[in-house]
Amino acid sequence: MDNLQLLLDGFGNALTLENLTYAAIGVVIGTFVGVLPGIGPAMALALLLPITYGLEPTQSLIIFAGIYYGAMYGGSTTSILLNTPGESASVMTAIEGNKMAKKGRAAQALATAAIGSFVAGTIATLLVALFAPSIAEQAVKIGAPSFFAIMLLSLVLVTAVLGSSKLRGFIGLFIGLTIGLVGLDLSTGQARLTGGVTQLVDGVDIVVVAVGLFAIGESFWIAAHLRRAPIEVIPVGRPFLGREDWARSWKPWLRGTALGFPFGALPAGGAETPTFLSYVTEKKLSKNKDEFGHGAIEGVAGPEAANNASAAGMFIPLLALGIPVTATASILLAAFKTYGIVPGPTLMTDQPDLVWTLLASLLIGNALLLVINLPLAPMWAKLLQVPRPQLYAGILFFASLGAYAVNQNPFDIALLLFFGGVGFAVRRFGIPILPLILGVIIGPLMEVKMREALDISDGNISGLFNEGLAIGIYVLIVLAIVVPIVIDRVRRRGGSLSEGVAS
Repeated sequence: MDNLQLLLDGFGNALTLENLTYAAIGVVIGTFVGVLPGIGPAMALALLLPITYGLEPTQSLIIFAGIYYGAMYGGSTTSILLNTPGESASVMTAIEGNKMAKKGRAAQALATAAIGSFVAGTIATLLVALFAPSIAEQAVKIGAPSFFAIMLLSLVLVTAVLGSSKLRGFIGLFIGLTIGLVGLDLSTGQARLTGGVTQLVDGVDIVVVAVGLFAIGESFWIAAHLRRAPIEVIPVGRPFLGREDWARSWKPWLRGTALGFPFGALPAGGAETPTFLSYVTEKKLSKNKDEFGHGAIEGVAGPEAANNASAAGMFIPLLALGIPVTATASILLAAFKTYGIVPGPTLMTDQPDLVWTLLASLLIGNALLLVINLPLAPMWAKLLQVPRPQLYAGILFFASLGAYAVNQNPFDIALLLFFGGVGFAVRRFGIPILPLILGVIIGPLMEVKMREALDISDGNISGLFNEGLAIGIYVLIVLAIVVPIVIDRVRRRGGSLSEGVAS
């Protein structure tokens, strides 16, 4: 009941004309950027992070709530109309959504994606409001060794579980941790990894890293693979759902929400797994199995709901533990840090007005997304006709302008181009960006907790293992690394035995 009252107080703060305007601006900008090919929510937030610096923290986070949900919706638009997912979580939406569009049902595909996003986002945000304070209360009791172990677990899960290559994942993590070490040593005050460059003594600004990796790196990558063939844009029509479409969509919306939220709330859960599970589930439960692969509306409704529920669920570890579990969450954490706000167990007690206004703004932004973007869907579709050279030239310009605006230091432009080159390189060699960006963000936090634990034990390594929770988490880390290897070897041995029997 207290949580409900706090959420209502958050609505009281958010439902002012000024804050509603900021939320609407965020939704429109987020959709505008997210609907362009190849630009997902993480890149949209990284690109637009500098424009919020002149605002109050609450207003800034309200805009980011709108940008976040707007960019998520924009990704589904490109998936459906252009068969170009803005991020990996939109791949399952593209499978059926683009087939629906080619059959003349683009309007229905966009409508079920938008309404499903609204339903899932609303339910998931309410669950965040319900569970995050309880988790934060328990998290206050967690010591430095256990916090270090939790952050280590999140990095291992992201690196070892997600992605096709563990080696590439650990390479990305190593690069990120190395970037996070640049600056002054916390204990000795000595410069580390600066190469004698005085501008690096204070470390590398996370905004420059994020914009370089996402915006500049993606622009370089697209430029290297640019094809001048014209883009075919499918007419949208007026988005609406008929009675049969409603009947076939509402259950997938709810099932997708139930699948997506827990994965979003877990370290390394992500949105890829629940969207895939949602698609498989709907295919098994559907009475129209023959339509799958040819434009089944359930194949859009379920995965899109799972995607947005997962997106909202990631606020639980971000707000309650201060741990970003996705690339987008990492950018949001960077936004918090620019205002001196440290997400974690004490955030909800230290700054309750900010947290509950943010949660209320997520619900408001979700509703505005539906109201504003359903009628504007035909207009957003026309943005897909923007030629790629002009599109990415604009991205390069605004990214450089934004990076310079952070500290008004020309050196940041050089750093931006350097990290753009790093972003291009990791794409070229198939190194995942998520472990890299999480390494940059979480690495310094892990160092702080590790030093706290070691200081308590007078430098003894046993200080990292002197809590029951920490020991349990280390066991999970070992299992997360060892179990997949064992399963893979058993499968290979079973395959070789079956081949031997067959011969």
